[in-house]
Amino acid sequence: MPPSPPGAPWPGSSVPPVPPAPPRSRARRLLAPVATLAGVVAAFAYVGAVDPNEPGHYPVCPLLRFTGVYCPGCGGLRSAHAFAHGDLPAALGANALAVVGYGVFAVVAVLWLVRAYQGVPMRLAVPPNWWWGIGAVLALFTLVRNLPFGSALAP
Repeated sequence: MPPSPPGAPWPGSSVPPVPPAPPRSRARRLLAPVATLAGVVAAFAYVGAVDPNEPGHYPVCPLLRFTGVYCPGCGGLRSAHAFAHGDLPAALGANALAVVGYGVFAVVAVLWLVRAYQGVPMRLAVPPNWWWGIGAVLALFTLVRNLPFGSALAP
C-alpha cells in the first residue's frame, strides 16, 4: 500500500484530514526578517558608538590571549566599528573575512525580505560540501593571517 500524504487520516479511520493553515498576513511574514535586521542594526549601532579600539569595553579573544594566535574572528569588532563609520579600508584591514560576511548577510537579508513580501517561503539549504568549503576558507584565512607573509590580514 502506498504511503498516505501528510495530513491524511489513517487507513480505515474516520478522522477528517487536517485543513491547511490559513495564509499569513504580509505584516506577519515580514516580522522575522525585519526583526533580524533591526537586531543587526542595533548591534552595529552599539559597536559604532562604543569603540573597540579602547581597552576595557569588550572582552579579549581567549585564543589570542592564551596562545597569541589570531582566530578567524579576531579584529571583527574593530572591523564592524570601522564599517559602521563608513571606513571600508580600515574595516578590511581589521578583518577582511568579516567584511565579506557583511556582504553575504546583506544579500541573504534582502532575498529574505523580498521573498517574505511576496509570500514565498525562504529555504536556505546549504549542501554539506559548501560547509566543508566554508570551513576550509576559515582555516586557510586563520593560517595565512598568522604567518609572516600574511601579516596584512592580521588585525
